[in-house]
Amino acid sequence: MLAGLLATPAALAATDAAPPAPVPQRSAMDAPLFYQLLIGEIELRQGHAGNAYEVIFDAARRQNDDQLYERAVQIALEARAGEQALSAVQAWRRARPRAVEPLRYQAQLLLAMNRAGELVEPLSSWLKLARDDERLGVLANVPRLLGRIEDRAQALQLGEQVLEPWREPPATRMAAGMARAQLLLAAGRQTEALALAGALQQAQPDAPGPALLALDQAARQPEAEALVLRYLAQPGALPAVRLAWVRQLALQQRYGDALAQLDRVTREQPRLPEPWLTLGAMQLELRQPQAAEQALQTYLQRLDEAAADDARQQAERAARQAGSPGGDEVEADADETDDAPATDREEGRTQAWLLLAQAAEQRGDLPAADAWLARIDNPQRALEVQGRRAALLLRRGGTLDQARALIRAAPERTGEDARAKVVTEVQLLREAKAWREAGALLEQAVVQRPEDTDLIYEHAMVEEKLDRLDRMEALLRRVIALKPDHAHAYNALGYSLADRGLRLDEARDLIRRALELTPGDPFITDSLGWVEFRLGRTDEALRLLRQAYAARPDPEIAVHLGEVLWSVGQQDDARRLWREARERDADNAVLRETLQRLRVTP
Repeated sequence: MLAGLLATPAALAATDAAPPAPVPQRSAMDAPLFYQLLIGEIELRQGHAGNAYEVIFDAARRQNDDQLYERAVQIALEARAGEQALSAVQAWRRARPRAVEPLRYQAQLLLAMNRAGELVEPLSSWLKLARDDERLGVLANVPRLLGRIEDRAQALQLGEQVLEPWREPPATRMAAGMARAQLLLAAGRQTEALALAGALQQAQPDAPGPALLALDQAARQPEAEALVLRYLAQPGALPAVRLAWVRQLALQQRYGDALAQLDRVTREQPRLPEPWLTLGAMQLELRQPQAAEQALQTYLQRLDEAAADDARQQAERAARQAGSPGGDEVEADADETDDAPATDREEGRTQAWLLLAQAAEQRGDLPAADAWLARIDNPQRALEVQGRRAALLLRRGGTLDQARALIRAAPERTGEDARAKVVTEVQLLREAKAWREAGALLEQAVVQRPEDTDLIYEHAMVEEKLDRLDRMEALLRRVIALKPDHAHAYNALGYSLADRGLRLDEARDLIRRALELTPGDPFITDSLGWVEFRLGRTDEALRLLRQAYAARPDPEIAVHLGEVLWSVGQQDDARRLWREARERDADNAVLRETLQRLRVTP
């Protein structure tokens, strides 16, 4: 043993050449502090939170230690002792006047204790003490913090005081201004919020903040849309903002405008996967299956490229970390962060396969549609897959009972699963034009869910197909009573009346109300144009229908616009529109009925 401890000359030489080992640092914790902390934790475990708080708080004051102050605050919070937590935070601030963390705790505590009026001082101090590289983040967080105050006017007033010193300095002008604009928006002062965002954008046109604030308002405020478009016209506009705008346009069903934005982002950033998926889904909605398939295949290719890039980066990171202290732990952490993109990619792949199946079905290639569905092994999408398989079975000559049995065989884990199966089965019955069966199924579902406005609305639409207008109207008025902002219920009732030439003034009022609730919706705009045509206002009808068709070139809108053009002698334009509609949806019932009634061959 002794011989093993004696150093050889070679070993001594090696020792001389090596750097000296680091000298272990003495812990600040001495025996009295160790026992004090141990007692505090024992008191806490035994349920004596008050005693534990006093012991740890005393240790914090003696040691002037941030971690101990934070532990005292946490103990008080766990015991729901807000005043004690606030006392500890205030003592922490006095002991560590340059520390930011106690200010964060103080702001959260004052909000939780409904003492919002005291927030100005800690928030102002937090901003003053924050490092320059952190201050912008704190400013951005002000609206979220004050958003917890129920009185929005009070939140705005407090925010104005906190933000005032930071609204003029160039480094913080944009962040402080955007925080104020968000507080104005939350207080219901949309016009002022958008005006402020516009002024900020004028001063800094390439900043995305004003456009991001305007996105959610664009459907209701034309000036908001102008802010978004001005930003997107900038050479360096972020693709993420453009894609967010595409999603807003899609929600408004303004597919023409959305496709123009997608065309730009796929040209400027062709390696980004997400725009190709959105483009494919939109083209499919417009019944352009070949174009949709091309976009979706490109999306899958970009997805594989992104996965390969991630794998390469992981391998490079692992190689760099090999042999470094703690390398295994760092690599494990990195692997955890990579789980989310991988999960998102798999979800995106599933969505693309579903859309490719739908595209093949639109082209009439049923084996290809079935092959795409066979790739999907995702329990969360099982019902959706089963619904498409049921539709394919019908198109291959299977019976309606067999197709319905496929859907009903899907497992039910929750009450929402049962509802989803009803919705899927109703969709199948609608595709099969089995209106009576759909009506019976929905009537039973509505009895079980008497306040489910979506099911009641679907029931009303089926009753309209059965030409039971009294029942349809009663159901739609029930939807409106339960949900007064249900725009589609107003529109459906107004359009059904207008299409039959009934109560046209009332129909126009209903449709106008729908358009107030969802400005710019092309289908509702189409309804308004149609009722104006029925009322003999041809010029207004043409204006509205052209606007609707430009936003969404849907076959049914094309049919209506074509009929109005036909009525004023623009027959070549009408035929062109009807040909476009037939190319997209040759089986469209409205198109067939219109051409037959007018005795036209497009």
